[in-house]
Amino acid sequence: MESTRQRIVRSVRAAAPGALKTAWWLVKIMFFVSFIITLLKYLGVISWISVLLTPFFSRFGLPGEAALAYVSGYFVNCYSAIAVMTTLHLDPRAITILAVMVLCAHNMPMETAVQRKTGTSAIRVVFVRTISSLFLGWLLNKVMPGENAAYVAPPAINEQMAFWPLMGDWVLDTLKIAIPMVLLVFLLTIIQRLLSEFGVIRYIARFLRPVMLFFGLPAKTAFLWIVANTLGLAYGAAVMIDEVKEGKISVGDVDLLNHHISVSHSNVEDLLLFTAIGGVLPWMLLSRWVMSLLLVWERRLERLIKKVGAK
Repeated sequence: MESTRQRIVRSVRAAAPGALKTAWWLVKIMFFVSFIITLLKYLGVISWISVLLTPFFSRFGLPGEAALAYVSGYFVNCYSAIAVMTTLHLDPRAITILAVMVLCAHNMPMETAVQRKTGTSAIRVVFVRTISSLFLGWLLNKVMPGENAAYVAPPAINEQMAFWPLMGDWVLDTLKIAIPMVLLVFLLTIIQRLLSEFGVIRYIARFLRPVMLFFGLPAKTAFLWIVANTLGLAYGAAVMIDEVKEGKISVGDVDLLNHHISVSHSNVEDLLLFTAIGGVLPWMLLSRWVMSLLLVWERRLERLIKKVGAK
C-alpha cells in the first residue's frame, strides 16, 4: 500500500507533464496574440476598430478595442482574451467588467458541445451565455464605483516610432505578464490533481447540500458543481459526461446544473488569472453567482409552468 508521500509524488509526476503542456501553450498563445495586437496597433488598425465599435462597447464602459478581447475569448478561451487585454491599458474597473463578460461567454464552440453532450440544447446554451454576458457588462457599468471612461490611452504608435524598439517593448511587457501566469497555471494544475487523488473534492461535496439548495440545484449535483468550478467545463467534460452516462445524475438535474455553470465555472484558475491583470475578484465572482442563481430558478419556473399547462 502506498504511503501518503508516495501518492503525492506520483500525483505530482502524473500532473506535471500536463501542467507544463498547458503552461507552454499559454506562453505561445500570449506571445502570438499580443504580437498580432502590437502589429495592428503599429499599422493603425486598432485605432480604426476602436472608432468603429466604441458606440456599442461604451454601453459597458469599455473602449472599442475591448471587442478584440471579447471576440477572442468568445471563440477561443480566457487565455486569448487575457493576452489581448494586457495590450489595451485598461483600468481595474474596465478589466473587471470585460473579465465578467468573457467569463460568462468564452470558448463557446467547445463548451457548448460539452453541455449539449450532457443534455442541454446548444442553442439555449449560446443564448443564455451571450445574453448573460452582455447584461452583466451593462449592469456592472451602472453599479460599479468609478468613472465610465475606462480607457487610458497609451502613447500613439506611428510611423516615426522605430519598429524594433517597439518589438523589444512587446517582448518585455509580455514576459512580465506571462511568467507569473505560467507559474500560477502550473501550481493550480498540481493542486487540483492532489485534491482529486485524496478525494478532497468528493468529501467537500457532502457538505455543500445547503449551497446547492440555495442555488436551486439538486443535492446530487454537488460533485459536478465542484468539478466545474475547479476544473472548468473543458477540462471537467469527461467527468461530467461519464456521470450522466452512468446514470448517477438525471438529464433534468444536469440541465439545471448546466444553466448555473454556463455563466459560472472555472472559478479558481480563470478568476486568479484575471485578478493577476487587475480585475476585482469579488465583483467577478459574485455577479456571476447571482446571475447563475437567477438562471436556475427561472429554468425551474419555466418547467413548472409547462407542467401546469400540460394538466
